[in-house]
Amino acid sequence: MNLFDSELKVMSVLWRHGNLPAKEIAAILHDEVGWSKTTTYTVIKKCLDKGALQRIDPGWVCHPLITKAQAQEFETATLVNKMYDGAPDQLVAALLSGKKLDQAAIDRLKLLVKEL
Repeated sequence: MNLFDSELKVMSVLWRHGNLPAKEIAAILHDEVGWSKTTTYTVIKKCLDKGALQRIDPGWVCHPLITKAQAQEFETATLVNKMYDGAPDQLVAALLSGKKLDQAAIDRLKLLVKEL
């Protein structure tokens, strides 16, 4: 599921706090990013239309239908396909280029690769 940055902001609130009424999401996003209630409700509606959220009544409670891990997996796969021709090793190389890793970080990376 492709979520825009604005939709990810709404989802992020739900992933952090769990189910919330839309008015509480609006209050949080007003404090965090300065959104108006109308803007938040518009973005919530887009998330509902995409099937990322479920509306529970009474109280206009929003429930996430996708997990943060699912969104991260989709976004990572999209990035790898779009920018690295589907080669995840090229993404890792780009992330690590120019970085000085200590031995502990190198060992963790080796273990990760071995587990995969």
